[in-house]
Parts: sequence; structure tokens; C-alpha cells
Amino acid sequence: MKVKQISVFLENKAGRLWEACKILGDNDINIRALSVAETADFGIVRLIVQNPDKAFEVLKNNGYSVSKTDVIAVEVPDTPGGLGEVLKPLNENGINVEYLYCFVDKDRNAAIDIMRIDDLDKAIDTLKSAGIKIIPEKELYAI
Repeated sequence: MKVKQISVFLENKAGRLWEACKILGDNDINIRALSVAETADFGIVRLIVQNPDKAFEVLKNNGYSVSKTDVIAVEVPDTPGGLGEVLKPLNENGINVEYLYCFVDKDRNAAIDIMRIDDLDKAIDTLKSAGIKIIPEKELYAI
């Protein structure tokens, strides 16, 4: 149920994000979700792509500092309080969410939240026990 996320470290400079995205596009790698966190000097671009192994190699071979991280993808009801209901069992079990980002899947009438959690296995068990849908890799990449 874990999903591979690609993280790319970029100089905080005009055109750097475009270059990385262009390289992925030129190699037929489709971005499903993206988040950018920045500081004055650099940014971290977190990506969910349909082929993370290929994306990792392509970016690395083009001189980018890149890493892979295990995350989970969780279906969140597209209603007020939906995210709170997903986070509640994690909170009740002392599970820390390090960061998350999301996108909306209109076909599901839900948001898909990508979560980096300190104890993924415990989080997966906790969320499943609470009846919360965790989206498997193949299903996520096909959205």
C-alpha cells in the first residue's frame, strides 16, 4: 500500500522547475501530483509520477539531486471535515504526519492526500481499521 514519491532538490532560480518538468515530459513521464517547498536558496519538489523508477533515473542522469521516499495515498471525502476524519485515527494513535499534499479526483468525488508519516506500517493498519481507503500504487498511477 506504500507509494513511491520522487523528491528533487532544485536551486530557487527561474526556470529550474520548468527544466525538471520538461525532462520528465520529454521522457513520457506523467506527473500525477506535485508539491513545492522552498527556502531562499533551494526548493524541494515532491512528485507522484506514473513511473517513479524511470523518473528517478532520468532526473539523476540529467544531474539532479533526487531521492525516493515511501508515502501513502489516502482517499479523503470531498466534504467539510473530511480530512479531519482521516487524521483523527492517526491522532488517537499518536501517529505523526510529517507532511501532506493533495489533489482532487472528480471521478471519485474525493481528494487524494499524499502523506509522509513517521511510521507508515502502523498508519496503514490504523487507517484500514478505521475504514479509510488507502490507494494502492497501481491504482494511484492510473488516475
